[in-house]
Amino acid sequence: MHLTDASIGATHVLLSGPRAAVEIRCPGPGALRVRHAPSSAVAGFTHPELPEKRSFAVVADGALPLDARRDGDTLHVRAEGASLEVSLASGTWTFRDGQGRTLARCEAVSGEVRHVFPVSEFHTRLSLAAPPDEAYLGFGEKVGPLDKRGLRFTFWNTDAFPPHVETDPLYASIPFFVALRGGVAWGLFLDEPWRSEVDIALSDPTRLEWASRGPELDVYLLAGPHPADVVRRYAALTGRPAMPPLWSLGAHQSRWGYESEDDVRSVVRGYRSRGLPLDVIHLDIDYMDAYKAWTWDRSRFPDPARLARELAAEGVKLVTIVDPGIKADPGYPVYEEARARDFLVRLDRGGTLVGEVWPDPAVFPDFTREEVQRWWGDLQKPFVDAGIAGIWNDMNEPACFSIRPDRGVPAPDGQRSTGVGTVEGSTLPYDARHGTRRHLEVHNVYGLGMSRAAFEGLARHAPARRPFVLTRAAFAGVQRYAAVWTGDFMSHFTHLEASIPMLLGLGLSGVPFVGADIPGFVGRANGELLVRWMQAGLFYPLMRNHAARGRPAHEPWRFGEPFLGLARAALERRYRLLPTLYTLMHEAAETGLPVMRPLSFAAPADREAIGAFDQLLFGEDLLVAPVVRPSQSKRLVYLPAGAWMDFANLERAGKVEEGGRHVIADAPLGVVPVWLRAGGAVAFTAPRTHTTSASWEEIVWHVHAAPAVRGRLYEDAGDGHGASRLSVLSGGLEGATFHLERRAKGELPLARAAETIRIYGLPTPRSVTGARSHRVVEGVVDIEVAADWERIELKTS
Repeated sequence: MHLTDASIGATHVLLSGPRAAVEIRCPGPGALRVRHAPSSAVAGFTHPELPEKRSFAVVADGALPLDARRDGDTLHVRAEGASLEVSLASGTWTFRDGQGRTLARCEAVSGEVRHVFPVSEFHTRLSLAAPPDEAYLGFGEKVGPLDKRGLRFTFWNTDAFPPHVETDPLYASIPFFVALRGGVAWGLFLDEPWRSEVDIALSDPTRLEWASRGPELDVYLLAGPHPADVVRRYAALTGRPAMPPLWSLGAHQSRWGYESEDDVRSVVRGYRSRGLPLDVIHLDIDYMDAYKAWTWDRSRFPDPARLARELAAEGVKLVTIVDPGIKADPGYPVYEEARARDFLVRLDRGGTLVGEVWPDPAVFPDFTREEVQRWWGDLQKPFVDAGIAGIWNDMNEPACFSIRPDRGVPAPDGQRSTGVGTVEGSTLPYDARHGTRRHLEVHNVYGLGMSRAAFEGLARHAPARRPFVLTRAAFAGVQRYAAVWTGDFMSHFTHLEASIPMLLGLGLSGVPFVGADIPGFVGRANGELLVRWMQAGLFYPLMRNHAARGRPAHEPWRFGEPFLGLARAALERRYRLLPTLYTLMHEAAETGLPVMRPLSFAAPADREAIGAFDQLLFGEDLLVAPVVRPSQSKRLVYLPAGAWMDFANLERAGKVEEGGRHVIADAPLGVVPVWLRAGGAVAFTAPRTHTTSASWEEIVWHVHAAPAVRGRLYEDAGDGHGASRLSVLSGGLEGATFHLERRAKGELPLARAAETIRIYGLPTPRSVTGARSHRVVEGVVDIEVAADWERIELKTS
C-alpha cells in the first residue's frame, strides 16, 4: 500500500497515494483510529477523500488533537497516551504507548477488488507482527483456551446446532482482542461488520493476519498498560452496559417445551414447594400462535396478563422469546404493515426475500434501519402492558432454514446470476439487500439491531423500569442493549469446561452480562453435571437453566437426591452473593469491566495466570475454580502471587495459601473451590426465594485482613432510576492495629439497622472500638456495627 501525500489537520491526518488512502484520528486518550482503504481509488468514488462511515459499534465521537509531522517517507503522529509511526512507502506502521513502548507493528496492508456480477467482491488484509511471547485474549464468543494464539476464526454469526467444542463460527462476532506481552497489554478492534477471518499466528507463527470481505480495514488501537485499561478504553469506544434490574441476576428457568400456562404454573410450584429460589421463567416459541411474532396461542395461553400477575405474586417475572422471522401470512397485521412500509429484506432482484424458519414462509425485518428498529420496538407494547418483564431474542443471526428459489438476474453476457446467490450457513444470501447495503456487509450486525430495537422499545413503553434483553446473536457494542448467552451448548462436561474461557472472552470483549445454559441445552444431563454446572453458573452473571424439546427436562428436582439438595445449596449461594454481583454489575456500567475476569487481571506478567482457562476471578477479590470434569473430587488450581484464603462454597474459612504456584483443592460433589484474596472485602446477604430490593436488609462483610483492604457495595431499589448509595471500605493492618473505614455517598436510606463484619487472618483482638459487639469463633473475628458505621479499629497486642 503505497502512500505519497499527507494532509495534516488539527484532529486528523489523511494519507493517500495513487490507489490507497489512510485516515488517522484520536477518539480518546490512549486510542488511535487507523482507517485503511487499500483499494480506495477502485472501490469508492471520492478518492483520495474517504466517504463518511456509519459505525454500528462505535459511540465515541470525540476527536482529540493530533501532533503530526512528516520526515521524508515517515509520518510521526502523537496523541494523548499513544503514538504512531507510518511508513508512506508501504503503508505499514508502528503503534506505541505514551511511555514510548512498542505495542504493535503492522507489516503489510493490501486490498483488491474483483468486478463480478451482480456485486463486486472486496478482499482486504492486515498483517501484524506476532512476537513469540505475546498472548491474544478476547475475540468475543470463540472456542478454545483463553490464549487464542495458534487458532483461526471466522466472524460470521451462525446458527450452530448443536455446536461442539471446536465449532467456529458461532452466534456472535466481536472482532476485538487484548494482546499481552511482558505484563503490558494493548488492544485492537476491527470496526468492520463485514465477514472476516483472523489467523492468530497459525499459518505463520510470526504473524497475526486479518482478512475482511469489505473494502476497508477500520482499526482502533488501544493502549494499556494493564488489561483492564484496554477494556476500559474499548468500553468507552463502543459503549458501556446499562445497569440491569436486580431480578435478572436471580435464577432463571427455561425450556423449549412449556406448552401451556398450566405447565408454567407447575414449574413455579415445583420451585416454591421445594424451597428453590427463582426469579424468572422464560417462554420459548411454544406460546406463539403458529410461530407468529407478537402473538399468543390463546388455546394454551388464554390470558397472558393474568398469568403474569399470578407469577408476580410468587416473585417471578415472565420473559418471552422473540424471533425475527415474520410469517408471510396475508391478514397477519405485523406482516402486512412490514410489507406496506417496505421494512423487509429484499433479494438482489428487488423482491421480498422469502425463507423458512419456525414460521413458513417467513420474511425478515431489516434491523439495520432505525425506522424498522423503532417499529419493532413498539410492537412490544401489548406485551409490556400484559406484564411481560423482558425480551429474549433468538434465531437473530438471522437463522433461515431455506430460501424460496429465485431465477437470478440476467447478466450482461446473457447468462443469469446463480439464483439467490451465495448462502453461507443457515442464513440469508450474501447479496440480499438491506436498504443500500448487502447482507455480506451487515449480517453480523443484524442481531445488534434487533437487540437495540428491543431495548429502546422497552425503555419507551416501561420508562420506570430497566430493560432486560437477552440475545443470541451479537456484534461489538451489544453490551449497550442486551445480555448474551452462548447458544445451544450440549449437556456434556466438555461444554461446561468450554463455557468458562468463552464467557471470559466475551467479558474481555466488552460484554459483562453473559451466561451459558445450565446444564447444557441439548442432550441428557445427569445429576453430577447439573450440580457441577450450577456451581460454576452461580458465578455467571446470567444464571439460567434451559433444555430442548425432545430431551429430558432439567428442572433441579428431576434428578432426585442428593442432587436436588446440592442444587438448592448452589442457588442459595447465588442469592447470598447478590450484593457483590450487583455491585460488580454497577462497576461494569461505569467502566465496562467484566464481572468474570481472567487471572491475568491479577497477574498480567504471569504466564501461568494467562493460561489458566478453567478458572476465573469474580471481580477482584474472589478466585473461583469450578470442577469441570466428571468423577473428580480434587482439582489443580493456580493461585497468582499474593495470599489467598480457602473460602470453599463462599462459607468455609480455610488455610491461607501463598500464590505464584499450583495447589490441589478438595472438591467433593457438594463443594465449589473458592479463594478470598488478602485485602479483599465482599458483601453477602441472606438467601431468599426471590429478589426484592437491592437496598439490602442484611449485609455481612467478609474481609481477609492485609496491609491494604478495599471493598465496595452499591445499593438501590433494584430497578428503576431512583436514589442509590455507594459504600466504599478502606483500611488495613499496620503493626498490631487493624482498621476499616466506610465512606458512603448517595441519598438512598439504609434498609438495615446493623451490619456484620467478619474478619479473617487476625489474631484475637484485645480491644475493638467503633463496634456494638464482637466475638471470636474458630479464629474468625465477628463484629456487629451500626449500619451507618464509619470506622472500626482492632488492637491485636
